[in-house]
Amino acid sequence: MPLDVVDLRNFYAEPLGQVARRVLGAAVAERWRGSGGSVLGIGYATPYLDPLREGAERVLAFMPEVQGVVNWPAEGPSATALAISTMLPLPDQSIDRILLVHALETEESPRELLSEVWRVLSPGGRMIAVVPNRRGLWARMDTTPFGQGLPYSRSQLTGVLRDSLFSPVFWGEHLYMPPIPRRVFLSSATAWERIGAGLSLPFSGVHLVEATKLLYRPVTVRKTQRVSRMQPVFVPAGAPGSYSRLPEEGSPAS
Repeated sequence: MPLDVVDLRNFYAEPLGQVARRVLGAAVAERWRGSGGSVLGIGYATPYLDPLREGAERVLAFMPEVQGVVNWPAEGPSATALAISTMLPLPDQSIDRILLVHALETEESPRELLSEVWRVLSPGGRMIAVVPNRRGLWARMDTTPFGQGLPYSRSQLTGVLRDSLFSPVFWGEHLYMPPIPRRVFLSSATAWERIGAGLSLPFSGVHLVEATKLLYRPVTVRKTQRVSRMQPVFVPAGAPGSYSRLPEEGSPAS
């Protein structure tokens, strides 16, 4: 079910959404802050794009037509637009960094979305996808946007990326705190993150995977079948409905 832009905006205005924004925003910025080039957010990525504006050539945000769009940034010309996720209005190889948030899990055709991301991403470009973890609490509670759509296990997400010609280069697990807007959990979010990451606990709320595009499609090597020398091979004998047998190696021809 597609997310509504009003619900997304309201979530990030609430205390629980602000904690998610702080945790995930720091993780994204740690990977890409100061990387330069052009940056594109797909889905509802605007809460995490502000730290990437510094030093970037340009930063854009495309929101799915079924979701709706809001203005961003708050000051200056708007950098957001409605777009069909599988038909982005951009030339080939025109973007250096692409951030997917609230996108892959709600897309009807995730492989088509990733194929379009591959098309517009420049050679050597990077993509970060923030996707709900199938084993986490956030995916099991529909009170947040991370509880909507189809969550992924790490192996499932790896398979989708590789099928779409992306190679994962970094994995992160985040949002270990329960998605409950109580002060005791909100105030201890940093401790939850530190303990969860330190112990590599499996119930994080989201996967954060960074991947690079593969420039060449892998070629599958097919097995060849050898024909035994003793196996008869039949060839046309010149007359309809008739055939003759090739002489075996070393035998006199008739």
